Amino acid sequence: MTANLTVNLTMAVVLAALYSAGFYLLMQRSLMRILIGTVIVGHGANLLLQLAGGPPGRAPILGDAAPEQMTDPLPQAMALTAIVITFALTTFLLALAYRSWVLLGHDEVRDDVEDRRIRRLERRLAESEDDKANEDELEREATQ
Repeated sequence: MTANLTVNLTMAVVLAALYSAGFYLLMQRSLMRILIGTVIVGHGANLLLQLAGGPPGRAPILGDAAPEQMTDPLPQAMALTAIVITFALTTFLLALAYRSWVLLGHDEVRDDVEDRRIRRLERRLAESEDDKANEDELEREATQ
């Protein structure tokens, strides 16, 4: 039994656009943008699973149709599972965004304290290197 599957360029472009827009939004700092990115990636996953299922066919019931005419039920079951997971993650992110809005007045994810400490240390190191370079340059000018 060989499947006659062709790659649909339009669907490949739509999938690429969904995934790239979704992952772009996932990299943002606002929880609402992260939520929208999660939903878009979930839709992309559902579309990918439906495309992987192949062309439509008959219901997979024995005695109703020949096995070659039946549709594979596994991609449909996986798409339903992906819908449930996306819904659960969406409700969790909505709860986080609401809690952040109630407590802080915005849904922006803050920097970690350790990240701030490392950033300050990098600035000090960069400033000390700049100061050292300036001192070396002044010494060279004074000796000339």
